[in-house]
Amino acid sequence: MKKEERRRKIIDLLSKSDSEINGDQIAGILGVTRQIIVQDIGVLRSMNYNIISLARGYKLMKKNDGIKRIIAVKHSKEKIKEELMCVVQNGGRVLDVIVEHPIYGEIKGNINVSNEDEVEKFMGMIETSVAMPLLSLSNGVHLHTIEAKDEETINRIILALDRKKFILK
Repeated sequence: MKKEERRRKIIDLLSKSDSEINGDQIAGILGVTRQIIVQDIGVLRSMNYNIISLARGYKLMKKNDGIKRIIAVKHSKEKIKEELMCVVQNGGRVLDVIVEHPIYGEIKGNINVSNEDEVEKFMGMIETSVAMPLLSLSNGVHLHTIEAKDEETINRIILALDRKKFILK
């Protein structure tokens, strides 16, 4: 299979999936190594395909007519689930977490949760990992990019987070 055809198949697989697909799965389906898939993903990104890497695999982000807002929050590791649930239960998606590091500058991690099941899976990864959440690098202060269908939904999310004392003022 030629690389152009393989890359079209990668886009096809990712566009038809509602969840992430890991590199080993894609490699197995296409009969190549995982390293070839990593290279293909890099090329596809350079062609403006919005493919993100998550802990569970690759996901092709679909165009959204919604709006995004970056919010500043502060809380402990024990409040991560409550914060994420607050956003998704009010109709939003948490795309990422961003912290400011004194040496490395801005560090960003993908979260990409939009419903309670995805939050539970994300929390399962945190609980079983030896790695610390990014907020631990910044005394709990961090940013999230949140996405929602309209301004009213964004405002409802921010109000709900503020009521729980998560919003940094």
